[in-house]
Amino acid sequence: MAVCPECEAEIELKEAIKGEIVQCPDCGVELEVVSVNPVELAPAPEEEEDWGE
Repeated sequence: MAVCPECEAEIELKEAIKGEIVQCPDCGVELEVVSVNPVELAPAPEEEEDWGE
């Protein structure tokens, strides 16, 4: 069980993997698993556009 840092909803994760991106079922924000023991979530980094550099 983890808590969404945006809306504080409880999120049930069957298996948390560090670096995994999950979505909050309540507010829809994308979250990254930053720790697995205990499970901690943080807002996922936004993907930047790849300009082919």
